[in-house]
Amino acid sequence: MKPIYFALALVTFVLAGCAETARAPETSDTVSRNASPRILAMGDSLMAWHGLTGQSIAHSVARELGEPVRNNAVRGAHVLYNLPISGAMGMKIARQFDEGDWDWVVLTGGGNDLWLGCGCRKCERKLDKLISRDGRKGAIPGMLAKIRQSGARIIYVGYLRSPGIDSGVDECRSEGDVLEGRIARLADYADGLYFLSLQDLVPHGDRSYHGIDMIHPSVKASREIGQRVAELIRQEDAARD
Repeated sequence: MKPIYFALALVTFVLAGCAETARAPETSDTVSRNASPRILAMGDSLMAWHGLTGQSIAHSVARELGEPVRNNAVRGAHVLYNLPISGAMGMKIARQFDEGDWDWVVLTGGGNDLWLGCGCRKCERKLDKLISRDGRKGAIPGMLAKIRQSGARIIYVGYLRSPGIDSGVDECRSEGDVLEGRIARLADYADGLYFLSLQDLVPHGDRSYHGIDMIHPSVKASREIGQRVAELIRQEDAARD
């Protein structure tokens, strides 16, 4: 990773938020839903970023739907994580799941396992541990299966791209594509699981969707990702009604 991007990532790392309930502005239509969130957000810094300023993806979903969203995402979190204490505090994404009457779980994960776990080079073994080629085995399918057993539907959000722009995670592009392809394959046959790709979100050469480190989402990106998540929830909820 290039030194300038690494330094910027370390500086901005401490500014992201975690573990919060993102609430919609209270109006006569939304007050009744604000007491008990039915949507849980989990994952890494993509989901946690801008939490302290009330502009995370979870906050965007809450505003769009007019209801609260519980955000347990933790910056730097991994899918594969063996340390027990920090894992229980949310560094292991599966441990972010709280038992509850959730209708939806919106999550991200896997990027840190590739970027920090194997440097996005020779990551075949790491990818297979996360999720097998057919999408049926690995830590990610295991985590999702446990969430689905609670009855919650799941939206797995993919990662931002930076087409036409150099970034600190350029080495991860091909591995990231493989990871997301496997998750999408799982979603094709797993009931109640939806993969939301962000590959088409960022226009070529547009820097406005990333923070200064060119890794984490800008406020604009968090807002638009949240809008996409909210729209998918609306569509699927309407289909069930």
